[in-house]
Amino acid sequence: MVSCILKGHGAKGDNSYEFKLEFLEPVKPKPVHRLTQRQVTITVKKEDSMWWSRLTKQEKRPMFVSPDFDRWLEESDAEMELKAKEEERINKVHVESRRRKDPFAHLKTGYLFMYNLVQFLGYSWIFVNMTVRLFILGKDSFYDTFHTMADMMYFCQMLAILEIINPLLGLVKTAVIPSVIQVFGRNLILFVIFGNVEEMQNRAVVFFVFYIWSSIEIFRYPFYMLSCIDTEWKLLTWLRYSIWIPLYPLGGLAEAVSVIQSIPIFNETGRFSIHLPYPLNFSIRFSIFLQIYVVMIFFGLYINFRHLYKQRRRRIGRVKRKMN
Repeated sequence: MVSCILKGHGAKGDNSYEFKLEFLEPVKPKPVHRLTQRQVTITVKKEDSMWWSRLTKQEKRPMFVSPDFDRWLEESDAEMELKAKEEERINKVHVESRRRKDPFAHLKTGYLFMYNLVQFLGYSWIFVNMTVRLFILGKDSFYDTFHTMADMMYFCQMLAILEIINPLLGLVKTAVIPSVIQVFGRNLILFVIFGNVEEMQNRAVVFFVFYIWSSIEIFRYPFYMLSCIDTEWKLLTWLRYSIWIPLYPLGGLAEAVSVIQSIPIFNETGRFSIHLPYPLNFSIRFSIFLQIYVVMIFFGLYINFRHLYKQRRRRIGRVKRKMN
């Protein structure tokens, strides 16, 4: 037995009506009802899964009760629906069985997992050490960052060349150009600007470049690492596709500052300049390339921003649709 109160607004004030329904078979207690000005919608659940010949015990349905025919399902309709789902499942199994299985799939997964794990540990070591030194030494830690962190950063950035090779070999499905821009740009800053110019190694800009790079990678690599084993943490996914929004512009700015600070040094020393012999008899300064590269930093930043923004819309949007 189900009892509900129907409330409406009449000309003379509020009116309340009470009605009782007795269903043909037992239903679970406390049915859900929703009241509007036009109708009361009652949702009940059967205690036992079975087909009912009618809704109420009395043969004649009350005039004020109307089934929701949008959800009405005949026994024959249910059988057809189950049959269609079973055929869909069988077709899916057949399609998957026809796909050629990769005998090296586990080997590729293990390789990608280990690569991302090693990179994550390397950048985490840099980030944690720089953070601890910053709290202990304060601003003094800015000026010896290169001498304390360069070896690990060399290792991580040399290993990052695999991020160009992996998509070329088909090991990962990602765009090659953004990877080339990032790896080439970082290695130029690390090996050429910082590694070959001693005057740059004691400057504060090294701290900011290293700290921003490591801040980005401690979220990116664990995300890829878990993706290798089909595991997802929603918070990590959000961080991976959101943390770059403030950090990429800051990283591009720090890299541009390091290049601009190195240009006078390259002009004075003539390092990496090209001297053309007679009859041309003139030199092409490396600083000219660096001036062009400063502009290219922001152009590359735009390309990476566009690529990451599209990825974020696909990934974060898909997560939101699943949650809804």
